[in-house]
Amino acid sequence: MIDIGVNLTNSRFDKDRDDVVARAQAAGVEGLILTGTSLAESRDALALARQWPGYCYSTAGVHPHDAKTVADLTLPEIRTLAGEPAVVAVGECGLDFNRDFSPRPQQEAVFEAQLALAAELNMPVFMHCRDAHTRFVEILKPWRDQLPAAVLHCFTGSEAELRECLDLDLHIGITGWVCDERRGTELRALVGLIPDARLMIETDCPYLLPRDYRPKPKSSRNEPKFLPHIAGVIAECRGQDAATVMKQSCATTKAFFAI
Repeated sequence: MIDIGVNLTNSRFDKDRDDVVARAQAAGVEGLILTGTSLAESRDALALARQWPGYCYSTAGVHPHDAKTVADLTLPEIRTLAGEPAVVAVGECGLDFNRDFSPRPQQEAVFEAQLALAAELNMPVFMHCRDAHTRFVEILKPWRDQLPAAVLHCFTGSEAELRECLDLDLHIGITGWVCDERRGTELRALVGLIPDARLMIETDCPYLLPRDYRPKPKSSRNEPKFLPHIAGVIAECRGQDAATVMKQSCATTKAFFAI
């Protein structure tokens, strides 16, 4: 297994990052993709990836929440970071119309700028979409054929949205949301629709601690060591053996990020 969504730069990991990585390794997690969500976080994610070469990799991009901070749509700093060997994708980028921390027109412009950059550099793109599916697809679709690969991480949408994403040849990242008996019911019914070669697994830690994990952790902080549990729930929902899901998702992830 490889955790494709690890926010290891988050301040909730400040006191024990080394231990978090060690626990992931002990749990059988074979690698971590550290998420860059802003210029500063992308720099920090790369710095952390360099601490565990061959185990940790990073992305470089600007999350829609931070789109308002981008003044130059040529994204010179993201371009520079993307040239580093440990950086394996452009992103996290996309749209978030749920919180609207950045104005929607700016979110859209920064998303498209990152798609253009990924296409130019022939790099995969790591994407976010929340309550913005229609506009997300409208912006992505003209670029899709120019991108070597694209993943929509932390998918929590409807069946119609999933099918449209699959029609665009997107990979789909599934998190511990699928372990939530309150919010994850629909997702549990949908994960079986994702082809084996398009499914990737993630924690999106420190967020989305699996609610059904027992014994219940003392902290609400999620971390990569819980990835095997998430994979097991996904396998159950898909009617597959957990070991098979873990092996296939790992192979898919390695191929996607070329690691």
